[in-house]
Amino acid sequence: MIPFTFSFAFVYFTQIFITIIPEDYWCQVPELAQLDSGQRQLLAIPKTNDGTFESCKMYDVNYTELLQAGTKIADPTWPITECRNGWEYDFSDIPYPSIATELNWVCSHDAYPHYAVAIFFCGSIVGGLIFGWVADHFGRKPALVGTNLTGFVASVATVLATNFWQFAVCRFFVGIAFDNCFTMMYILVLEYVGPSWRTFVANMNIAIFFTIATTGLPWIAYFTKNWQLLTIITSMTLLIGAVVLFIVPESARWLVSEERIDEAIVIMKKFEKVNKKNFDPIIYDRLRQTAHREALKHKEHKDYTVLDLFKTPRLRKNTILLILIWMTISLLFDGHVRQIGNLGLDPFITFSVAAATEFPADTLLTCTLDIWGRRWYAFGSLVLSGLFSILSSLVDSKKIAAVLAIIGRFLVNISLNIGLQYSAEVLPTVVRAQGVALVHIMGYVAAILSPGIIYLNVFNVKLPFIVLGIIGILGGSLSIFLPETLDEDLPDTLEDGEEFGRHQKIHHAPCCGKQIVETIA
Repeated sequence: MIPFTFSFAFVYFTQIFITIIPEDYWCQVPELAQLDSGQRQLLAIPKTNDGTFESCKMYDVNYTELLQAGTKIADPTWPITECRNGWEYDFSDIPYPSIATELNWVCSHDAYPHYAVAIFFCGSIVGGLIFGWVADHFGRKPALVGTNLTGFVASVATVLATNFWQFAVCRFFVGIAFDNCFTMMYILVLEYVGPSWRTFVANMNIAIFFTIATTGLPWIAYFTKNWQLLTIITSMTLLIGAVVLFIVPESARWLVSEERIDEAIVIMKKFEKVNKKNFDPIIYDRLRQTAHREALKHKEHKDYTVLDLFKTPRLRKNTILLILIWMTISLLFDGHVRQIGNLGLDPFITFSVAAATEFPADTLLTCTLDIWGRRWYAFGSLVLSGLFSILSSLVDSKKIAAVLAIIGRFLVNISLNIGLQYSAEVLPTVVRAQGVALVHIMGYVAAILSPGIIYLNVFNVKLPFIVLGIIGILGGSLSIFLPETLDEDLPDTLEDGEEFGRHQKIHHAPCCGKQIVETIA
């Protein structure tokens, strides 16, 4: 899972650093090229009400005549116009030009980076539909290889983009790889792991290697100082998908569900040898008999689609709840990632500090999820994340606001990892990849709205976190209506999925064992 975790992080976050724009920029005036930047601003750029220089306006005067007359400071009564010759950028805080600064995605074009993010998530919707279907019909491995190679080719093509639409098309195809480049491997691994180790395997890989990838990414950008090179470097992990066919075994659980039982047994015998175990052959005979019997009972399973999740009442309810909760998590997570960069502090440091919260969040989750359970943990982490998001918008100090926002990010990290595991545990094997893909697709739909929410800071810097906080509280409240999956076997058939959790009550918290509310069936 390790290289796929790096791919997951790089595919998601690299676009932030290849479209990053310095905080300070102003109109370029070719006639003043011989002056230093401070003198150019004093002579050519009007000031705002708070005394800073305008980013999108310049004085509409004859600068050649002004230089000849020895004028060094602008007269505020001069006429003003929009920038006519491009922009200059202060690269002291962002030490390299990005594609956004090279193509001047500022002022009237300042929404282009946000559009590019939305287009990226549109690609994710298409990728989820395609590769979720591939994974359930042709196997987890073909889907894993296909999504990684698609992302690699599109990432490399990104460096050739010379205008917004070329860039947007490339990022659409990179989006097809997100987050399928990781999720397919995640599903495959979880389909091998028993309940007692499921939480550890699902979360500690993310805790360690996702944290390394995300905290390191800003500094790869900082020291390469080249957005094209950054794009190439971060795409290399996707090449692992090309060799996965020779390393990773297909999911034995999926093979059994497809009546390819002998292939599954071959794989398990390899595991037996590697793990130095010795099982009685009668165990495999019993597996073969049981699997054939189940296959006859559910012969129509090959035609199952994601629509089957909505045909029975409890499975439909659980699927809709998973969708709504994951939409909340996706919007909250993506919003925190992008809004923290707008707090007016060093973007490389704040991104790394916020990303570093992944390790303690996932470590805490790994140690406590199998004690506290999924349901109330998801509820608490999402609601508290929403509350801290709102609190960060109510303080005036940038540093205190950043601390509160980072706590909110810590909590939404917990929610994200619960959500990843929750959907893979609740949905049945025969449509698990399609179902998880559908849940994630709807998360991408929600994430498309994230750039719009972050763009609200143009009107008021406090608005994005207020909106994100309200969404977190509302979405988190839905978690208590899902079944608890702690120590439960994964459902395999649609019938298993419909019955899953029927015996439960809306539950005592497993750590204290006290019932809170009666059954919702």
